[in-house]
Amino acid sequence: MQFGIFTVGDVTTDPTTGRTPTEHERIKNTVAIALKAEEVGLDVFATGEHHNPPFVPSSPTTLLGHIAARTENLILSTSTTLITTNDPVKIAEDYATLQHLADGRVDLMMGRGNTGPVYPWFGQDIRQGIPLAIEHYALLHKLWREDVVDWEGKFRSALQGFTSTPRPLDGVPPFVWHGSIRSPEIAEQAAYYGDGFFANHIFWPKHHTEKMVRLYRQRYAHYGHGTPEQAIVGLGGQVFMRKNSQDAVRDFRPYFDNAPVYGHGPTLEEFSRETPLTVGSPQEVIERTLSFRDYVGDYQRQLFLVDHAGLPLKTVLEQLDILGEEVVPVLRKEFASLRPAGVPATAPLHPAVLASKEV
Repeated sequence: MQFGIFTVGDVTTDPTTGRTPTEHERIKNTVAIALKAEEVGLDVFATGEHHNPPFVPSSPTTLLGHIAARTENLILSTSTTLITTNDPVKIAEDYATLQHLADGRVDLMMGRGNTGPVYPWFGQDIRQGIPLAIEHYALLHKLWREDVVDWEGKFRSALQGFTSTPRPLDGVPPFVWHGSIRSPEIAEQAAYYGDGFFANHIFWPKHHTEKMVRLYRQRYAHYGHGTPEQAIVGLGGQVFMRKNSQDAVRDFRPYFDNAPVYGHGPTLEEFSRETPLTVGSPQEVIERTLSFRDYVGDYQRQLFLVDHAGLPLKTVLEQLDILGEEVVPVLRKEFASLRPAGVPATAPLHPAVLASKEV
């Protein structure tokens, strides 16, 4: 099973000091966080994609290309690649290039984003969000699998005899996750192609996540890709840890209370009870994360958000030390012991796919 972290790249004032990092600091700190993730033995680093303040990751492949040059084992991914407002031809080119630079250590997650104004900035209509996601991905999927493409659709100009370059490394397209919080159409899309489905799993109660994953698994089997249990599932989550739960709650509360996304709403206790947010000791994080299996089944990737809401770099790096030393080793062992034979332990990434083709 793969464990890692994802970032949304927000530039947020630290409520305990009143200091706001510069964009330069936030970008550099994101690189430091990724390098730390590899150092402590995590598998995946994923970045979001945003084109508006207060976020900085507007160019994921630039960031991930830089990180690729400074790492050896880390899988480089996205927690959102905007399939709606990006041209699928450019996505095909950019991520194939990144795949070559990283020697195959690349996958990506398709998403629609959560910022309405982005659509007109890139010449699109938010009311067409789902149709855009469906049509654009159909083209991207084709571009990575056919050397010469003829294509016509509704949302971009037609292609005749077009070849996307570079071609995917060794003829193996990057593995794709389809990320969604609330849209069954996206679970259906992931199932249709036999791709992975990633449930954000941060803002909604567990019964909602259970429902979305169950739909994806059923439709994955319907399309003949395998049994429901063999479908490729990823979950997000957010944690904050201290040696004991009282210190964790005390230290995280001001960040939670003032966070741009969920601050000034439900209390920390209410949010922790109703969603997967886990603020406590390493053991509490282990137990809560293992409980996800009870309602989504065996899954292949767990990503944690650890750098949101103005948390300073020092604190984030401390969180990564705890994840790498105390939490993830236990989770690896426990999830592996529970996983039935025939259920994939990881997503089918480049080296494994290439090896299977050569057999």
